[in-house]
Amino acid sequence: MVESKTAVYGAIVANLSIAITKFIVAGFTGSSAMLSEGVHSTVDTGNGVLLLVGIHLSQREATVEHPFGHGKELYFWSLIVAVLIFGVGGGISAYEGYVHMRNPQPLHDPFWNYVVLALAAIFESVSFSIALRAFMQEKGKRPFWTALHASKDPATYTVLAEDAAAIAGLAIAAAGVFASHYFSMPVLDGAASVLIGVLLAGVAVLLIRESRGLLIGEGVRPETSANIRELALHTPGIRRAAMPLSMYIGPSEALLTLDVEFEPQLQAHEVASIIANLEQQIRSRYPTIKKIYIEAGSLSARGKTAIEINARNT
Repeated sequence: MVESKTAVYGAIVANLSIAITKFIVAGFTGSSAMLSEGVHSTVDTGNGVLLLVGIHLSQREATVEHPFGHGKELYFWSLIVAVLIFGVGGGISAYEGYVHMRNPQPLHDPFWNYVVLALAAIFESVSFSIALRAFMQEKGKRPFWTALHASKDPATYTVLAEDAAAIAGLAIAAAGVFASHYFSMPVLDGAASVLIGVLLAGVAVLLIRESRGLLIGEGVRPETSANIRELALHTPGIRRAAMPLSMYIGPSEALLTLDVEFEPQLQAHEVASIIANLEQQIRSRYPTIKKIYIEAGSLSARGKTAIEINARNT
């Protein structure tokens, strides 16, 4: 989580500086694409603040009303961020471009547009590298795209997606300014603004999809569930095991429930020992799974169990 905060702080500083500069230059040159980029950077700055709010709220201790903690707060705020990117960033950029295309105005001294875009590219690249470094520490040995899709830390992958979109948006804005000036066709500057809006909307849809899955109870990967079941089946004293049920309750915390049937001759203390050993093996292999609930009894009568043991994080 420390790496996530570092990435967010880096993005806020970069985006705020860039937004101010872009608005100033947009006012001097009349560039629609530059104005859209200014809106984009402003939205990204606000998004960074919201992600920090989400990180702070998600770290609160568990309460009676929220016995599993507040980890999903970060998922909620990341969803708000995605909606803002779609509605404010993408919507305003596309609208500004549309208005400019209907009433195109020639650019004044586009040189400063290039200067600002170059400086913005440097700042965005620094912010992107910070977020990428944080993500690379998190992903371990997994392939990049597999780890990106599997990541449950919105603070990291949201900043990563925003910065990638920002760099692409700068390239589009530069192309729009150049084409508009070179061909004396100011309408191309507005078209670049529309493209930036479409880009932001696309990124927002992907982020909304990820946040939605986590908010409605996304669990661990199917192969992880299958491996845990196999682990249970190979544990001496366990006759049968159902497929475990799981749910992420925070960026680095998952809950897992598992129904098992023990050999009928086992005593209660033996069952407790087997369960403790199984818990230790699961946590050792999958550190993210911090809360484990193992229900022991007959799998054919899941609602009528002989023993129920709640294994909580120590």
